[in-house]
Amino acid sequence: MNSFEDLTPDKILKSAEISLEIPFSGYLHPLPSYINRVYELESAAGERFIIKFYRPGRWTFDCIMDEHDFILDCYENEIPVVPPIILNTGSTINEVDGIYYALFNKRSGRLIELNSDEDWIRLGAIVGRMHSVGYRFDADNREILHPQETTKSDVNYLLDQNLIPEPYKSEFVKLTGELTEVITPLFHNIELLRIHGDCHAGNILERPGEGLMLIDFDDMVTGPAVQDLWLLLPGYYKDCTVEMELLLEGYNQFLHFNRNQLNLIEPLRAMRMIYFLAWCSTQIDDYKFMHNFPDWGSTGFWQKEINDLELQLSIIKESLDYLH
Repeated sequence: MNSFEDLTPDKILKSAEISLEIPFSGYLHPLPSYINRVYELESAAGERFIIKFYRPGRWTFDCIMDEHDFILDCYENEIPVVPPIILNTGSTINEVDGIYYALFNKRSGRLIELNSDEDWIRLGAIVGRMHSVGYRFDADNREILHPQETTKSDVNYLLDQNLIPEPYKSEFVKLTGELTEVITPLFHNIELLRIHGDCHAGNILERPGEGLMLIDFDDMVTGPAVQDLWLLLPGYYKDCTVEMELLLEGYNQFLHFNRNQLNLIEPLRAMRMIYFLAWCSTQIDDYKFMHNFPDWGSTGFWQKEINDLELQLSIIKESLDYLH
């Protein structure tokens, strides 16, 4: 994880020059990214690029290729995304000091403003278009978003790392066990496909005169379609049924949505809470992470997380009663 410390400006610029075989100016601007390192660059000719260095140990080469293949599939089917550039390696991925990286042309846009029913319908439509491509191929090297796969793995990782102090550890084991038992049957007969995985409104940009554009496929997984819809909601499903119906109106223009997946919304929220704990735990030795999350891992922190998971479990049970 400390390899990022060796990414000096000279090394970053040289990596771009080698990969694209063009000279770059000295312009180098870091962009916000919790887990990777991302920079905006400028070529000597004035073109702007984005270079993304993937956190060491998180993804294998093949995992990253699954992400890039999905983006390229979308691009080839005229879905607005930013495709990775083919580098001098003949691939979209290169490596420096054991760190994989990729380059993209810079594409600007503004965050979408949801001011009308039509805005929600457009959101659902672009997700439906993306999923119509997601169905066409598999992503054999990416995680499977399922309580018996990702959630079980996340729980085991947290326990194996001995990051949870007693008595919160025993409470966490009991609570996550009950959660998994309650939500696993809901995934029965639910079709899984390549999905964005982190499709919140911050990852969908509005490009004036062009429309919506999907960005940041770093968390792409094989999972249920509803994962890329519920993250767009402003609150719990029971309070956002109007917004969800508008999303589905747009989605169904391109792909049929199985409404049984609505049962998965609050379970997926609980799974995301557990995933976020495991995701953060992989970064506790990173100075940048601890600067942003100084209280992570404290007894007060774990008490809050236990309380939040208990609340989410009760919401899941209530939502299942509501839906039925």
